[in-house]
Amino acid sequence: VQLQACGGGLVQAGGSLRLSCAASGRTFSSSVMGWFRQAPGKEREFVAAISWSRGSTYYADSVKGRFTISRDNAKNMVYLQMNSLKPEDTAVYYCAARRTMHTATMTLGSQYDYWGQGTHVTVSS
Repeated sequence: VQLQACGGGLVQAGGSLRLSCAASGRTFSSSVMGWFRQAPGKEREFVAAISWSRGSTYYADSVKGRFTISRDNAKNMVYLQMNSLKPEDTAVYYCAARRTMHTATMTLGSQYDYWGQGTHVTVSS
């Protein structure tokens, strides 16, 4: 599975961005798509995830109510709509895919099998 993320950029606090992730290759082998982010000097953290089949969604507490993850199965696309952005949302955002659907480990990056390149999001104050 190959993943290609895009949509990052510079935005003012309170603004919005939509990230996109295109999946190609053996996409049927993945059951969950996720977004992670890594800020300068910090560890990578989970942002959101969605299951391909049911569309079940999972969010980090820090983004609940502001970010929305969605998918388009026909296009093999996953999106992350980010609203009410804050300076602390500044990070490199990565999309990832995993083969297994296990709710208890949804937030663990180590459980994801495929990763795309990052897209930079900068939120100015």
